[in-house]
Amino acid sequence: MRNKRISILLCALLLGQISSFAQEIKDNVLYKIVSPSGLVLDNRESANNLTNIYLAKDEKNNKGQLWRLVPYKDCYVIYNPFTIKSLDIVNTDGDKHPLNIWDYSRANENQHWILSRLENGRFSIQHKNSDRVISFKDKEVSGTLIYTISKAPTSWKLVPTSTKLPPENARGKREWENEQIFAINKEEGHNTYIPFPSIESLKNDQYFTRPWLTPTSSYYQSLNGNWKFNWARKPSERPTDFYKANYDVSAWKEIPVPSNWEMLGYGTPIYSNVNYPFKNFPSMILPQKGFTNEIEENPVGSYRRNFTIPFDWDGKEIFLHFDGVYSGFYLWINGNKVGYSQGANNDAEFNITRYIKPGKNTIAVEVYRWTDGSYIEDQDMFRLSGIHRDVYLYATPKTHVRDYTLTSQFKDGHLDEATFKVNAIVRNYGDKKTAATLEILLLDPSGKTAATLVQKIGDIKNGKEENYALQTTIQNPILWSAEYPNLYSTIVTLKDYNGNVTEAMSTKFGFRKIEIKNKRVYINDEQVFFKGTNRHDIHPQYGKAVPEETMLKDIVLMKQHNINTVRTSHYPNSPKMYAMYDYYGLYVMDEADLENHGNHSISDFKSWLPAFLDRITRVIQRDKNHPSVIFWSLGNEGGAGVNFDEMYKRAKELDPTRPIHYEGKNDAADIDSHMYPDIPRMSRFDQEKSDKPYFLCEYAHSMGNAPGNLAEYWDYIENKSQRMIGACIWDWVDQGINKFGKPENHYYYGGDFGDRPNDLDFCCNGLTTPDRRETAKLKEVKKVYQYVKFRPIALSGGKVEIENKYDFTNLNEFNITWEILRNGTKIETGELDDLNLAPNEKSVVTFPYKTKIENNNEHFLNIYFSLKKDTQWAQSGHVIANEQFALNMRPAVSMIDLSSLGNLDVKDQGNRLTIENGNFKCIFNKTTGTMISLQYDDKEMIYENKGFALNWYRSVGNDKFTDQNYYETICNQPIFTYKTDSSKKFVTLLTDAQVVINAKQPVTIPYGIKYTIYSNGTIDIDANFIKPDNAEIIRRLGLQLILPNEYETVCWYGYGPHENYCDRMVSASVGLYKTTVTDMASEHYVRAQSMGNREGIRWLTLTNHENKGLKITAKNQMAFSALHFTDAELWNAKHDFKLGQITKPEIYLNLDCIQQGLGNATCGPLPLDKYMIPVNVPLSYSFRIEPVK
Repeated sequence: MRNKRISILLCALLLGQISSFAQEIKDNVLYKIVSPSGLVLDNRESANNLTNIYLAKDEKNNKGQLWRLVPYKDCYVIYNPFTIKSLDIVNTDGDKHPLNIWDYSRANENQHWILSRLENGRFSIQHKNSDRVISFKDKEVSGTLIYTISKAPTSWKLVPTSTKLPPENARGKREWENEQIFAINKEEGHNTYIPFPSIESLKNDQYFTRPWLTPTSSYYQSLNGNWKFNWARKPSERPTDFYKANYDVSAWKEIPVPSNWEMLGYGTPIYSNVNYPFKNFPSMILPQKGFTNEIEENPVGSYRRNFTIPFDWDGKEIFLHFDGVYSGFYLWINGNKVGYSQGANNDAEFNITRYIKPGKNTIAVEVYRWTDGSYIEDQDMFRLSGIHRDVYLYATPKTHVRDYTLTSQFKDGHLDEATFKVNAIVRNYGDKKTAATLEILLLDPSGKTAATLVQKIGDIKNGKEENYALQTTIQNPILWSAEYPNLYSTIVTLKDYNGNVTEAMSTKFGFRKIEIKNKRVYINDEQVFFKGTNRHDIHPQYGKAVPEETMLKDIVLMKQHNINTVRTSHYPNSPKMYAMYDYYGLYVMDEADLENHGNHSISDFKSWLPAFLDRITRVIQRDKNHPSVIFWSLGNEGGAGVNFDEMYKRAKELDPTRPIHYEGKNDAADIDSHMYPDIPRMSRFDQEKSDKPYFLCEYAHSMGNAPGNLAEYWDYIENKSQRMIGACIWDWVDQGINKFGKPENHYYYGGDFGDRPNDLDFCCNGLTTPDRRETAKLKEVKKVYQYVKFRPIALSGGKVEIENKYDFTNLNEFNITWEILRNGTKIETGELDDLNLAPNEKSVVTFPYKTKIENNNEHFLNIYFSLKKDTQWAQSGHVIANEQFALNMRPAVSMIDLSSLGNLDVKDQGNRLTIENGNFKCIFNKTTGTMISLQYDDKEMIYENKGFALNWYRSVGNDKFTDQNYYETICNQPIFTYKTDSSKKFVTLLTDAQVVINAKQPVTIPYGIKYTIYSNGTIDIDANFIKPDNAEIIRRLGLQLILPNEYETVCWYGYGPHENYCDRMVSASVGLYKTTVTDMASEHYVRAQSMGNREGIRWLTLTNHENKGLKITAKNQMAFSALHFTDAELWNAKHDFKLGQITKPEIYLNLDCIQQGLGNATCGPLPLDKYMIPVNVPLSYSFRIEPVK
């Protein structure tokens, strides 16, 4: 009890101290932070993340020296209000790197500082979560870098200034520079529907079965197609009167709708991750010096077209619907201004009944590239503009079901009885009510009537609406899940007083139950792991105007690769996508169109709250009826302001049935969420005491040749975690796009368009390519995410434990086949009877192979689970899970039998050592110790004397944590010795050398090669290497051999068939594979980089058209790649479409002793320690060379 009182007293003292400081430190004052000698902290007025902090002389007008201290809980956030960047320990790695700045965010723990009073009114500034304080390592002089270090604290003085805080928010005179105006005359949101004149016409339309298809209802008219178009660089240059009937647009060019105008040559695509493409001064759109918008200040697209209203729409209410427009627009019908809208990925709908006339009408739309809404549309993506989704008209009777919500509730939590509920909002737009009855028809997945609900419509005054709640009980409902996406059809109709249908609409509905319990998320009483990916809307040719067939391809590819979850990063998708998600079966985290990454402080501005609420309100109103939507997400990387608390409340008011996600402020969410933690951090957080489920909304950054250690993440999530529910890879598809007028297979990234600011190729981080190619990394995801798990029990008897990790699928749905490989060749196959194994059950299964396992051969058991029947997303025979088991140890490479060998002829002449016998000759340069010629049957195997040499260079996107440049490499004069055996049947040669890499900090690599050359032409090579300290630039160690161009055919026995690396190879299996050197470049990346590696090589051959060439047999570990260019040339090419320019006739054969894993360091952790090259550890490998004859 005494200890408890002492603790309470200490806490009170600490809080009192903080309170005292808070009274002294005013958050409405700008301070200079002054060192003991009078120098000040200075960010050099940089608005770029990761800018260092320096000591500098006090300068009166230097805004980079002004700091605001904002209290947050028990600490302070120190930020510069002119750049909106905070002191942040990101990327400091303790005291290894200097202190940086990063986007201001009060909730970011990297920005939390404790101020402790010292003598004379000075303070130490310590990071809250460590013992490190703000200080400096070098002399206290101007220009000295600032660090966070662990030693006696430096004392800092806070000197208040008279400089006024810059305004946090300003407004212009126009709607697009006023954060509180985002809708004028715009309809409230509602669920997605298209009215039909009758039930029969509705059910006969293909739209009824597949609601993403274009409806043929007579109440519907698409306005997609060619519109007249004018583009202006800035608002002052736009044609202000273009909407008027007498304005002649006949000379204007046409633009397709939907589209992004930048993709058609109007203006500049801009790729930015965080930085706003305009001056960061909300809510104004102002030019920023050096940015693209200094010239293209705020482009305006003026669209116009005619349309015809059918005569049978007379007397009906007519609505104009936009699925998505970047970023804001004004609307005119027949010269009359109708309204204004923002919210680039939300529906915008206008009642245009009073503006139209029978017959021909004119629509004019004025689209602004940037609006105040762009401040909360700061997603990591290409910034593209225009009407990018469908535009259409629809007509309704004067009494109309404006919105309806479908839900189900299971009785007492049991799944055998559900209450089906409909909440319908009926509005009367006319002088008198035209409908008498609301009828709801529920059809089960087979089309049979499951229920009919009828409600009489009461009197509804003109312009008013009424809510009607209907419900019924459904016994044994057929449940929806991602594995079994069973959909009911709900038909909503209104009937007049004679019982005639006046409108009919349909919505697919899925009975499913979502619960949070036991620290996890359950669907239909089964705990589900959400195996996911993030997905941006992007198409290489059309930008954000993604064609329907590409949407479908994305979903089918996801299903085929065992992905069950999509996070709609970071905005609602097209409504068509949700119909597909429902139909094909994917769980969805539906994210509001809200990201203010470049200015987190906006989330604390109350004036922005209505806009924040509108973003979450509209996504819920639109998507609430989709069974695929499991989570609502409040947005992405928007800070932790109070506006998110209000968004959470609004989401719960609108829909209490679904969990809420927001990574930026877990307190305003039902689940905890992180981005890109390493596995130790992830596991520590998972083990914290909490009842909240834990999710990684982004992980495994798949930029370029990536990601690494996916299997380790999921081993923890599925087998060891306490409350984890899954993770979504970043991200689905490379955001590489075409340049207008350039070839369609040329993909460009940030900076390629002259766009400023830009983040280069940081947009190219997809599991698939812009053209949706199946990649090695996508195959890795398929294997790691697979739902059938295998464990060896007694492989000598063919016994394997099978575990069914599906949630609802019995394994009797699949065929089970197996095969035995001997040295990579299939020698026995079989098929098992049905395995009746329920979800979450295990069973030991015997694979009855009869092959005798011989120790002098290598044997593998391959197992495959494949679809028995066609599904909506794959044909029968599609493999959904596989595994490979080694049945014996890999046999050792046999010794050379000397008894049958003849004698070698060794000639030591000047600088050359020649070793030959009959049809074999080998020549060494004694000065360099290099093999410069290798001939079999007078055919030269070495190109231009370039024999085996040290190969240390590799560069992939995830190597960005260190220097990625190639530097000149100099080999110090090696020690070269040789000895001919007394038998004269073999010669041993030794080369010991040190290679110096002339990097900014030179690196010296000691290595040695031992050659044992036999008289039959066989050569055994043993090589050894050491990676020294401070040599992060070294990411591979091995040898490179350059061969003439004729040896184009590549065969290997090892891991394949696709590219693999030590931390991305669970999807590869040992086998015999064949390709060409040219085709080894087929796994290219948009941003050119190292590629083509294969691990675990037993042997490989490179042969010519006569099947003659070279065979290399590994005695232990070895990886290889063979390409027509070097890794340095690849990296410098920068684009995959330039590979043809660097392709050479010769072949660069890389034989690696070790290569570092890929990791996730473009945005996340380095490779795991076990996948790094150890430092100061002798490494060696051995292989044999012999001719292929």
